[in-house]
Amino acid sequence: MKSTFDITIVGGGIAGLTLAALLATGRQAGRLNVTVIDAAKRPVFLSGSEVALRVSAIANGSAELFSSIGAWDAVAAARISPYEHMRVWDESDVPDSTSALTFDAADYAVPQLGFIVENVLLQNALLDRLESTDATLEFESRLDGLPTTDLLVGADGARSFVREQAGIKTHRWPYEQTAVVTHLRTEKPHGSTARQRFLRSGPLGMLPLADGRISVVWSTTPEVAKQALAATDKELGRMLTTASDHVLGELQVAGPKGAFPLSAQHAEDYVRPGLALIGDAAHAIHPLAGQGANLGLRDAAELASVIETALDDGLHPGDRPVLRRFERARKGDNLTMLHFMTGLNRLFTTDSTLVRELRTAGMRMFNRSGPIKERAVKVALGVS
Repeated sequence: MKSTFDITIVGGGIAGLTLAALLATGRQAGRLNVTVIDAAKRPVFLSGSEVALRVSAIANGSAELFSSIGAWDAVAAARISPYEHMRVWDESDVPDSTSALTFDAADYAVPQLGFIVENVLLQNALLDRLESTDATLEFESRLDGLPTTDLLVGADGARSFVREQAGIKTHRWPYEQTAVVTHLRTEKPHGSTARQRFLRSGPLGMLPLADGRISVVWSTTPEVAKQALAATDKELGRMLTTASDHVLGELQVAGPKGAFPLSAQHAEDYVRPGLALIGDAAHAIHPLAGQGANLGLRDAAELASVIETALDDGLHPGDRPVLRRFERARKGDNLTMLHFMTGLNRLFTTDSTLVRELRTAGMRMFNRSGPIKERAVKVALGVS
């Protein structure tokens, strides 16, 4: 058996860099040659810069993971937006009704429900941590084929080059929705509250930022999304004010805007001999609950644990039986979350009066469900 092993991670996003940091700082770091390869330029976060368009909702459990590898302090010191409350309601309802879903950190003895963090800030903190290890970082490096290594990890997103080159098939479910993203200045304070209003065309997510603005993810029809991108800032502000039912008063665009089509996607296999997929390369879900990044981080943590355990037991980390442990641990949970998000999106976009009445009753029952609601919150928080 070899004494050292080459682990090559393709993809310098949050999941790939987290896996690299876990391995490069873990108990088997001395036996691993960790390399990260990415075709893009190295991401850089500049203090005092404008809040980036791409943000993620980071669960408490994910923050603890970053802390365990020494990356969270830098993130917290730079710019994070903790949120203490969450409100979810239907367009036929109001956010303070008995059928609107309410979540408050104090009810679960935690200081916050999670954090809104810029992706580039997370990447920057992970890269700074990796700089203090023996890991090799190769940005602006485009692959022509799959590199030879003991274990190749595809962490290169929904359009994964690694997955395609390996011939791993995927199942895809288009949502027929496009997500419009931007930052807004609000007339009323957001109160450290994440809000989600379900419209028939798709959900509108409003995420609080530390500077008082909100980051918006508006999942709507491709036609409306096209209008939103073509609109002036003033027109888009009016569109989002109406879509939010004035819950935060008048909204004004105060940042860049963009859009991307939405679909769910799941790889038939997460592993092959000497190869594993994590994050969006393995699964992509609707952004309505903000769980996409957290699922990828759980993939990274599980794969790192499987690799270290294999080395403890004198096994090759690229052997398929070893990698199957990772697949069995993560595939079911990811697929369950994917179908739950897909079903939830469809449930709220139906025009059926009967279904609308049933889901309103269901939300009211869930609010009063006690242990069921508590369990759902703990899953979202990423804690046991």
